[in-house]
Amino acid sequence: MKIVGIMPIKLKNERLPGKNVMLLGDKPLLQYQLNALKEVNMCDSINVYCSNEEIIKYLPEGINFIKREKELDLPTSNFSQIFSSFLNVVDADIYVFAHATAPFIKTSTIKECIEKVVNEEYDSAFCASVIQDFLWQDGEPLNFDATNLPRSQDIKPIYRETSGVYVFKKEVFLKYHRRIGVHPYIKTVTYKEAVDINNPEDFELAKAMLNVEDL
Repeated sequence: MKIVGIMPIKLKNERLPGKNVMLLGDKPLLQYQLNALKEVNMCDSINVYCSNEEIIKYLPEGINFIKREKELDLPTSNFSQIFSSFLNVVDADIYVFAHATAPFIKTSTIKECIEKVVNEEYDSAFCASVIQDFLWQDGEPLNFDATNLPRSQDIKPIYRETSGVYVFKKEVFLKYHRRIGVHPYIKTVTYKEAVDINNPEDFELAKAMLNVEDL
């Protein structure tokens, strides 16, 4: 099976301009997960998909640059549009869709997600954090019986997607036009791995957690 990694990047972000190349510790943000993908050593190629050639100087050795249309940088552009464009350029059996904004995803997590799709019956895999709290929606309990309160550890868990990494077969996107299929593997991640940088507060959190041991 041909396995291809893709990291979509734009240099002008609305909430935190230039976040993907901002220094986190001693290196640009995007290098954290790109280096993790390299360490996994399971991808036939790892590609940064960006409209601006300025990104090239930030790429670690061995990472490919593929130029995309500037129209894909619009705030209205979504995953389906970006990946459809990439699919026309790079063909593969399995895609590893990574985000620069999740710098703390472990190599072991990425590897496990890939292996679950390659070796088992899962058609896709994604990272998630587990929520076992008393949740409400529209003024009503969402995941518990308010008249017979359970212990919090007995609440049925709800899984919240993180932006860490998505692994999916080509056929999943062609059939469903999405990155999660009908039989996904959910990889639960730690609080640190779940960090997703979208705004200045998120970046400050990442700086604070940079040297914190992940449990």
